Amino acid sequence: MRDNRPPYWRQRRVVEALGAGRDRPGAGGPDLPLLAPPRRGPAPSRHFTVHLGFYADDADRARELAVAYAEALSLLRPELALGAAALSPADAWQRAERLFCGAVGPDGERCADVAGHPGFHHAPGPGGLGWGDGDL
Repeated sequence: MRDNRPPYWRQRRVVEALGAGRDRPGAGGPDLPLLAPPRRGPAPSRHFTVHLGFYADDADRARELAVAYAEALSLLRPELALGAAALSPADAWQRAERLFCGAVGPDGERCADVAGHPGFHHAPGPGGLGWGDGDL
């Protein structure tokens, strides 16, 4: 190896592995795939959380704004888990409180009303089913 090039047989092996000369007889034919299929399937979906920061005068106003933001985002993106929305001070994320009731109904749906609401529980959407102990 005087000129720092690989021997001819290495070059030929690489060229054949990349598919050159596949139409030659005995070269494997054009139907063989160049890459092997993946060994693992796609990864399952995972749960992620988005944290939105905003200013408010007090905790009650912050709760109102957080509920409004969560409901607006759920209208734009229906795949968002509205019942998982929570509110916490920016410097104390360990004190997060739920924004929505989330009580499970008779058909498996969850209450989409705000946490601590009076009266019946209500399924999401217009005309959603109501259940539970409420005002008659």
